[in-house]
Order: sequence, then structure tokens, then C-alpha cells
Amino acid sequence: MQVTVVDGSGKYLGSADEDEVYPHKLNHRVTHILACNDKGELFLPQLSAQEKFCPGNWCTSAHGIVREGESFEDAAKRQLKDWLGLDITLTRIYEGAYDHYKIRKFIQVFRCNTNNLFLNREKAITGKWFSVKDASDMVKKNQMVHPELAFVVEELYP
Repeated sequence: MQVTVVDGSGKYLGSADEDEVYPHKLNHRVTHILACNDKGELFLPQLSAQEKFCPGNWCTSAHGIVREGESFEDAAKRQLKDWLGLDITLTRIYEGAYDHYKIRKFIQVFRCNTNNLFLNREKAITGKWFSVKDASDMVKKNQMVHPELAFVVEELYP
């Protein structure tokens, strides 16, 4: 699969095969989605053992690489359908650069509102609703938290 390679501000530079992105530390586009319920809680899945990076860690409700030629919103919708079986309205709530141990990404975070979802068990072991405070505490204590979930929570809920 081809993915978009970008500079630190998200400007298009070209494309690369997904398998080249991490070994060569190419800056690329990634989308994250936070599913929120009527209580304002965040649904967070615990990644399955089959996930390439940080299996067993808690992460954003849905997430993934933006494919070449795909918009952030289209990628977010695709990922939301794949992770949670949802086809609902998304609202963009954050955009920015992410750098973690020289793994560089340009991310957009979306939010959706739902009380019903279907967790893809191939992607996640389990999932549960967390209050923003509990999610923030989990990040502060580094309790099996994916680094990108930590980044998103710290940026949105300081």
C-alpha cells in the first residue's frame, strides 16, 4: 500500500510503500478518532497481539495510516468502520505534528458521538468507556498506553 509522505507541516512530498515508512522514519499522515458517548466518556480499545506496534496497549478509538490519494477524513471514516463498525459523522478536533523517538507523523484527530459500537476483535482484545479524567490519569501513570494516545490526550485534555 502506498502512503503519503509529508514534511513537518503536513505538506505533500511524495509517496512511499507502507513497509518503507517506519524503517526509513518517513514522516507520513495518520488519523485518530475518539468515539465519545452521551456521558462524555471516551471509548478506548486495548490493541490485539496482532497489532504491529504496542500490542496490548490502550489506544484511540480508531486510528490508521492515510493512504496515498486519500483525505484525512476519508481515512478516518474507513478506520472508524474497520475498528468499530460505525459510519457516522466525524468532526475534526486537532491537527499537528507528532515526533516520538524519530518516528514522525502528521496527524489529524476526529471525534464522533455514539453510544453503540461494534469492536473488531481482530484489532483489539477488548475496549471500554473511560472518563476523560481516567484516560488522563492512565496516560500520566503510563499504564499500557500507546504513545499516540498519550500524545492525543495530552494535547486535547491538558
